[in-house]
Amino acid sequence: MTRIGRCWMAAFGLIMTTAACGSSDTPGTEVPRIDRPPTPENEFTPVLLETTVDNLIARVNESTVESMHMVILLKNLGSFFTSIATGASRAMGELDVTGNVLGPTDQVIDEVTSQELLNQQIRQAVADGAEGIGISPYGDVNGAAMDEAVDNGAHVVTLDGDVSSSKRSLYVGTLNGSAGAEAAKTLLAMLPPPPGTVLIHGASSADWVDGYNRTEGARNAIEEAGYTPLLSEAFYELEEAFDVEWIRSRIAAADPPVLGIVGVFDISYRCVMGADAAGRADLPIVAFDFDPRTVEYMRQGRIKATAVQRQYYQGYLVPYILYGIKTLGLDATKEILAPLMDGGSTVSTGVDTVPSDKVDDYNAFLDTIGAIQ
Repeated sequence: MTRIGRCWMAAFGLIMTTAACGSSDTPGTEVPRIDRPPTPENEFTPVLLETTVDNLIARVNESTVESMHMVILLKNLGSFFTSIATGASRAMGELDVTGNVLGPTDQVIDEVTSQELLNQQIRQAVADGAEGIGISPYGDVNGAAMDEAVDNGAHVVTLDGDVSSSKRSLYVGTLNGSAGAEAAKTLLAMLPPPPGTVLIHGASSADWVDGYNRTEGARNAIEEAGYTPLLSEAFYELEEAFDVEWIRSRIAAADPPVLGIVGVFDISYRCVMGADAAGRADLPIVAFDFDPRTVEYMRQGRIKATAVQRQYYQGYLVPYILYGIKTLGLDATKEILAPLMDGGSTVSTGVDTVPSDKVDDYNAFLDTIGAIQ
């Protein structure tokens, strides 16, 4: 196997998605200018994000465009990460870089094994000469391997999740506090004036930083509007029936009564079941992400809207950012990304708010970018 440009397959059932094994396989060789196909415009097209990518390409094309070897490492290649892999693979193809998008295909692999597997992948990518690595980390457990990669000369950018204490250059993904607040505000616009309780299907533990921040964003928005927030813990690890019963019991015990429900995770569709179990089919519900069951409840009018993370764009941005860091430097790349940045090292991809009567329109948008979820 060659050091640069090989399409490698790691252990534990890892596969590559779309091979980005380009034609330029000599490091430092000048390659053709980047010619990015235009994205069809739609009411859901993130214009600022698209314009920022175009601006980055324009600056790169003014410099000496070179070949590059990069690897994008995801927690898995299914469900939530499918469109991330699609976006990353497309960007790598447009850039004509070498490398792969990798992740486990076994969805039942335990978390400890998955964490160590990702560490092995990071070290393997460095050994194979990766100049840029995009990583969807599990948390601090991957920090040391990420720092080793940086110390060995690789540019590292995180996506979906982050290890802010590491030496990574940038994080690309959802600003969870803002996303939770946006979902809550979408619901609040549907409610009668306070007083009243708003149920949040979320997370109480700060150990899950992203989930906690999203929940707190929703809680703060609800309190600021004068309502009483009430948390119903989202139980991923337990049977769905347990989660639904917990939602029912929280609705039944609420004082003042519940006026609406906001969910901040992809299992938010369970809020409909919980409301039904409590005899409160009248409650407006705003969900999160675009799970098929969420979509079905939207079509029935039971979920009024959902806030959808832009997974495709998380994957699409990272290769372009890694390429920009190599060719322009980190500071110049951050300057171009400034319209998307929150703080010194976070690139926000935002969320799409999709009303229930726009499901087909949103699906049409996802279809134009090849990212049906």
